[in-house]
Amino acid sequence: MARPKQFDVDSAVEAAIAVFREHGFEGSSAQMLVDAMGIGRQSLYDTFDDKWGIYRAAVQRYSRDEVRTHAELLASRERAIDGIRAMLDRVAGEADQACLGLGAIVEFGCTRPELVTLREASSATLARAVKDALAKARAQGDVAADLDLDHLATFLITTISSIRLAARAGAGQEQIAALADLALRALR
Repeated sequence: MARPKQFDVDSAVEAAIAVFREHGFEGSSAQMLVDAMGIGRQSLYDTFDDKWGIYRAAVQRYSRDEVRTHAELLASRERAIDGIRAMLDRVAGEADQACLGLGAIVEFGCTRPELVTLREASSATLARAVKDALAKARAQGDVAADLDLDHLATFLITTISSIRLAARAGAGQEQIAALADLALRALR
């Protein structure tokens, strides 16, 4: 008879996210993970099979939470452009924290089909939320009528990645804030 888990899986995944955000997959050892997660090595393997299993779970959770937060911010204001601004301000304000989604792309590119599938699903959800906000902002007179909404959505999502990458490379808060401001100006 299998023993019940002696730890909270959700908390363990959250702890693993922090390790992987900072160190990536290759830079994170099993010992770093079990120490951060507060579990034994055998529990890690019993629950997640291996380091790759916990990494997939971490990327999936992180992506889901990030997309949900972006979507909530986009819909949080009466004027859609203010929701877009809130999303960009959040990214700029937290840009000094490593992004697990961007880290997974940099580390693996398209070499891991499981990550590609996760990324495509979360990217499609985020793109729909951004495009909906842009359409609303256009209807409210805050986005130029001659700009393609699909291209603008891609531009904003790429800008989010660029802001995070610039911060990781040492850009200062003033430079980061300027990138968010320029992205908003490009919508007009």
